[in-house]
Amino acid sequence: MDTRSEVREFLSTRRARLTPDQAGLPAFGGNRRVPGLRREEVSLLAGVSVDYYTRLERGDLSGVSDTVLEALARALQLDEAETAHLFDLSRLANVSPVARRPRKKTGELRPSILRLLDAMTEAPAIIRDNHFDYRAGNALGRALYAPIWAEAQPNSARFAFLNPAARDFYPEWERNTEELVAAMRGEAGRNPFDKRLTDLVGELSTRSERFRTLWATHDVRFHRTGVKRIDHPVVGEIELTYEAFELPADPGLQLSTYTAEPGSPSAEKLGLLASWAATSAPASAPADTAAIAEA
Repeated sequence: MDTRSEVREFLSTRRARLTPDQAGLPAFGGNRRVPGLRREEVSLLAGVSVDYYTRLERGDLSGVSDTVLEALARALQLDEAETAHLFDLSRLANVSPVARRPRKKTGELRPSILRLLDAMTEAPAIIRDNHFDYRAGNALGRALYAPIWAEAQPNSARFAFLNPAARDFYPEWERNTEELVAAMRGEAGRNPFDKRLTDLVGELSTRSERFRTLWATHDVRFHRTGVKRIDHPVVGEIELTYEAFELPADPGLQLSTYTAEPGSPSAEKLGLLASWAATSAPASAPADTAAIAEA
């Protein structure tokens, strides 16, 4: 990943989306050449010189203090995920080349994690890694995402952008793909030298115009909680609340669980899905971690 390019495009896109009115500044003149704030307006809001901010937006974050980064985040009205991304880019710009090593690969899932999945019998649960591969799931989790698990190497990003069935599976496909790319952008900022992730981004950029368009926005978000709507091929449309948890002992792995509002039609369909999972859905075994590690 070209750090300077990432910094330049991230800051310029954040500046372009913020109008003077949103920033609480008077908009002098009727013919503004930029869609959002000017550089001098950002520098004023952040309390730095125009020359200094210009240097930052050109991609040079070397030696920038946390205080300046925080002021810049306030000036550009960055949310929590965007602020974290800015700090990730700054750390990358200030680390020595020797320290720039990809994160250690995640290996086979620990037996205790698999037992935990099997113990969760009333809520779908899956584990994915930082390459967006589905690594394991309980019976309900594999049943809920049966079309993804049916692929040779289950990967949520490849399914969403390269499998035509994704548009039917996700009634809110546009929103879902926006959120997915924003999560991938954040992951790329945290671990920019991960070759498998870089290869995945390159593959999707080559094969999907939708992905290329979204990647160019430089939007970032955390994937922690929200509502997921799925048009399941067996039980029909179902709406579930998801919660995502990082696994501290297994860096790069995330556990996601899904629940339905009690007494809702979705809760009834979740019960039907459980019945189908008991007889027809894929077995609740972990993905082929050896194949994933070699990919």
